[in-house]
Amino acid sequence: MSYFLPMLTPAPARPRHIVFLIFERFQVLDLAGPMQVFLSASEHARDAATGLPIDYRVSVVSSGPTRVQGSLSLAINAEPLPSALMPGTTVMVVGGKGVEAASQDLVLIDWLRSHADEAERICSVCNGAIVLARAGLLAGKRATTHWVDCDKLQRNFRDVTVDRDAIYVRDGKIWSSAGVSAGIDLALALVADDHGEAAAAVTAKWMVLYVKRPGSQSQFSEFIETIDHEKAGAFAELHQWILRNIRRDLSVPRLAAQAGMSERTFARKYRRLIGVPPAETVKRLRADTARHHLRTSTLPLKTVADRCGFGSVEQMNRVHLKFYGLTSRTLRDIG
Repeated sequence: MSYFLPMLTPAPARPRHIVFLIFERFQVLDLAGPMQVFLSASEHARDAATGLPIDYRVSVVSSGPTRVQGSLSLAINAEPLPSALMPGTTVMVVGGKGVEAASQDLVLIDWLRSHADEAERICSVCNGAIVLARAGLLAGKRATTHWVDCDKLQRNFRDVTVDRDAIYVRDGKIWSSAGVSAGIDLALALVADDHGEAAAAVTAKWMVLYVKRPGSQSQFSEFIETIDHEKAGAFAELHQWILRNIRRDLSVPRLAAQAGMSERTFARKYRRLIGVPPAETVKRLRADTARHHLRTSTLPLKTVADRCGFGSVEQMNRVHLKFYGLTSRTLRDIG
């Protein structure tokens, strides 16, 4: 007699709930970009550990009217603030021009405070970090926001450690992201945290994104964005390492060692794929980094030069003149 045992399949992963909190004059892309990430993950990706489909349940809530006016003359239907959160809920507070008024909305702030322990994660997109800070949820934590609002966040909430350069920051259950499109990077990072890097990669591919950027990547490395990512994939990690170590020795021997190649092979392959010598990339990344500091801080020119790996202010000035046709001081003055 033969027996047929039923196939045992793993129980499906519990659904995860994403609650977007919006307010009058919110930034539409802060909502639509991350929301599309979760919807695309649910439609196209599978959990890396179980192979089962991903299940994100998305809702939009507001403390005010059920029809909320956003940017671009678009209005969104919203549900009232829920009295309780389902298990596995992530709350995402968007940003926008109405963030100051939202941060003074006692109903909204009290709701965040009273449900902070219930939520699995609490996140902000762009200057939505100001709302989290007003609710006391960033006290003693690292956070980021759009570079335009970094000074305001630090000035008004001195118990927050503001990371001015990161695309997104995770500190415990609190996540925050920089401006506008960085909310998409944050959402992809949440998918990776929930369901694995492969799930996030599939989601990014369906959304026709080049790559899921790491949170530590600078908000301002414009040169990196101009590189052909198909050709430069072999050096993507090296470029991120350069940005993280911008003030250190970045000579060709050091870069070759980091890339695990001989100096000759590294220099030849790098120029063939990227189109410029390695030293040129280092100069450009240092110039971009310094320009960001000059635009968004009051640090002395010498301090900026030191932090960005320039030997002197004069050297930094020469590089800025080469790439932008402007002196370092002029770059600061025009903001």
